[in-house]
Amino acid sequence: MRHLLLTALLAFGPIALGRAFVPADDDQVLEVLPERGGDAQLRALREQLRATPDDRALALQLVERYIALGRAEADPRYFGRAEAVLAPLARANPSPEILTLRAVLAQNRHDFSAALADLRRAQALRPRLIGAWLTQAAIHQVQGRYPEALQSCLTVSRLAAGWSGRVCVESVLADSGQLEPAYRRLAALLSVAGPESADERQWAWTVLAEMAERLGDTGAAERHYRRALAIGRLSAYPLAGFADFLLDRQRYAEVLELLTGEQRADGLLLRLALAERQLGHSEAEGHRRTLAARFADSRRRGDTSHQGDEARFELQLNSEPEQALALAAANWQVQREPRDARILLEAAIAAGKFEAARDVLTFLAETGLEDARLRDLAARVAGRLA
Repeated sequence: MRHLLLTALLAFGPIALGRAFVPADDDQVLEVLPERGGDAQLRALREQLRATPDDRALALQLVERYIALGRAEADPRYFGRAEAVLAPLARANPSPEILTLRAVLAQNRHDFSAALADLRRAQALRPRLIGAWLTQAAIHQVQGRYPEALQSCLTVSRLAAGWSGRVCVESVLADSGQLEPAYRRLAALLSVAGPESADERQWAWTVLAEMAERLGDTGAAERHYRRALAIGRLSAYPLAGFADFLLDRQRYAEVLELLTGEQRADGLLLRLALAERQLGHSEAEGHRRTLAARFADSRRRGDTSHQGDEARFELQLNSEPEQALALAAANWQVQREPRDARILLEAAIAAGKFEAARDVLTFLAETGLEDARLRDLAARVAGRLA
């Protein structure tokens, strides 16, 4: 299924989207979700499903659409809608497609064990289900389990002739000590042609941009980010990546221009608030308070999927390195992407508790993960631990 494939591709994005809230009463109105340019399909699916509520195929299409919008908009409410539609379908003898969609929703709330269990069941029932293998690769990569992620990507490459497997493979190899050759291969691939889907093209160019940035090639990274953002609907993945790129280069006014109007996602609002703070912008304090309230609400719901961004919030907006370190360390136990390593190193240095980041150094040494942004931070921690 096309949307299922794209959902798995978008699962590689760095933003913590949050645990979906599922109301107990189907008639409870929490908030009217904004209508976006591509939501005509969503409205049509809802209307068709109301007319034929027993149409399972139609229900799955609606779930896929909600997930796609949740990924693109970084809005957890769409995931709540997806879970509400999917739950009745998954109660008895769920199909491989239903298991994979349920795994995607579990992955979104960082319940990786449940997600992987559902994916194994889906693969046993239908070994050639590409979405299941891509989602499994995404989870293993986030966890820093690169050999397992690579095996899943290679399976996708064997099953599908398209771009998804090739980009998946190069993305994992780039995290496994082969950053420069992986970047060259993916750049060569994209210079010849590109995926047919706008979502896949945006994903591929953003992966390439991140590789270039980790290599320290800032000129190429900026070109690739802009290429990704010029493709189709703006999604949270390239927006967050490019915002971080600009923040690192103190191009704060450009962050405001990029993210104005993109405040629903906590991760994007965080980056906007960081730029506003540096510029002395009038809305900086209001946005800081909004983020504090959102993170507090997440904690009340038992949602820990925001811990990486919340650690950054505590360190860079609240100047609370001890609290930031506790959050970053807890986050590191769940996911181990370069940005997760970075906030733990930064928080450990700011708190003067270098031992707390020792595991990051071990991880970098064992996996061969390369990132120019981590090099100096890791050296500072290593120097104090020597």
